[in-house]
Amino acid sequence: MRVTEKDVAYVADLANLELTQDERTLLLRDLNSILDYIDRLNQLDSTDVPPMAQVSDRYGVDQAKTGSARFAYASREDIHEGLRKSLPHEVALQNAPDSDGTFFKVPKVIER
Repeated sequence: MRVTEKDVAYVADLANLELTQDERTLLLRDLNSILDYIDRLNQLDSTDVPPMAQVSDRYGVDQAKTGSARFAYASREDIHEGLRKSLPHEVALQNAPDSDGTFFKVPKVIER
């Protein structure tokens, strides 16, 4: 699948970006180059390659451990719900000036 100039214009419009013609041309070239590289990667046989939990174990603290075991230090067993417990949904919406019972309702802030 190739990206067209129409695709670039559409996405730029969605992102509210004002691109010059030169910028659109460069973006079109870059996006198609990325897709071409992904196509090249898809041609590789990866059937015997195990899935990775980490891209690199270079920064693991304990060099004696391998794979994801080297990163066990990153999670804390004494804190199961992060640094602080999340608010229950009802409590979070309790003081909202406007909600539909599930989400906060806010005024539209971007006009086109």
